[in-house]
Amino acid sequence: MPVPLLDLKAQHATIREDMVAALMAVVDQQSFILGDAVGQLECSVAGLSQTKYAIGCANGTDALLLALRALNVGRDDEVVTTPFTFFATAGAIHNVGAKPVFVDIDPRTFNIAPDAVAAAVGGRTKAVIAVDLFGQMAAIEQLTAAAKGLPVIEDAAQSIGARRVINGSQVMAGEAATIGTFSFFPSKNLGAYGDGGMMVTQDEALYETLMKLRVHGGRRTYFHEIVGYNSRLDTLQAAVLHAKLPYLETWSGARRKNAAYYDAAFSDVPEVTVPYIDPANTSIYNQYTIRVAARDGLQAHLKLAGIGNSVYYPLPLHLQPCFAYLGYSDGQFPESERAAKEVLSLPVYPELTTAQLDEVIAAVRTYFGR
Repeated sequence: MPVPLLDLKAQHATIREDMVAALMAVVDQQSFILGDAVGQLECSVAGLSQTKYAIGCANGTDALLLALRALNVGRDDEVVTTPFTFFATAGAIHNVGAKPVFVDIDPRTFNIAPDAVAAAVGGRTKAVIAVDLFGQMAAIEQLTAAAKGLPVIEDAAQSIGARRVINGSQVMAGEAATIGTFSFFPSKNLGAYGDGGMMVTQDEALYETLMKLRVHGGRRTYFHEIVGYNSRLDTLQAAVLHAKLPYLETWSGARRKNAAYYDAAFSDVPEVTVPYIDPANTSIYNQYTIRVAARDGLQAHLKLAGIGNSVYYPLPLHLQPCFAYLGYSDGQFPESERAAKEVLSLPVYPELTTAQLDEVIAAVRTYFGR
């Protein structure tokens, strides 16, 4: 039985009526740009993330770009971040004219190491971008301390609805950062029917700036206080997301259940290291990512067996050709480089049946002769 890495058709089949109603409401209103659904979604995401403000934008990459602009990050500034993440994290830094400064990761969580951040913060550092990789939050309270008073952007593209216990209180993804950013790419736990993004913050001044930046730099049409962008969250996408939002916690819970099923099944396979979740964290498992020394062989085996899988990410950012100008070299961030050679993500989406999970498990165990 082939098992895809992600099956959006299976999700759609369970919510089709809700989606059609949400889309047709926008079509009937004929309000496609910053229509009512955008504000409704912003209000709901602010509530979910326990923040005062939420600002929709065109995609998760723009969310990072606008966040950096709102913090006045620009030419000759430095931003400390991880090399083990999707390209957009560092690409946004470059595209505002600043310099990405990479530091290594915690080998268990794959998230940026707070001690490394503290060591890298210098006179030109303007901000820190922490990434919540694979669905679990970075140690935001430790990173805030490591940033030494500088703003921290939480790249929560993979972690909407994730939470972390800090000093006895539950903190949501995006809540404790200067600005949190989300992506609604279709493969995310809360995915649109196209692109979409959002920023959240507790700071009113940043909220006002972000609202201007997303619409050409002004709150009033034809009046521009700053030079901004055309980065509006489409009303149709907002309607889809708002209709999906009530399902999010159930979907994430199903992903946690599937992850636990895998964990138990691989517990006697020493060649497979299952995901480590910080005890303070509740992950949403945007990905279920194992570590395997013989990763490439296992990946080829799974492909032949029809088991969907993917490598997130095969080449760390400090070794990408476009960042050669930064002067990093192979071996400089050993944990990120080792992770890139060993990680493999398996299907974990909520609609997986027990039979499908067992197919994935059997294929992995067979490779290792179990």
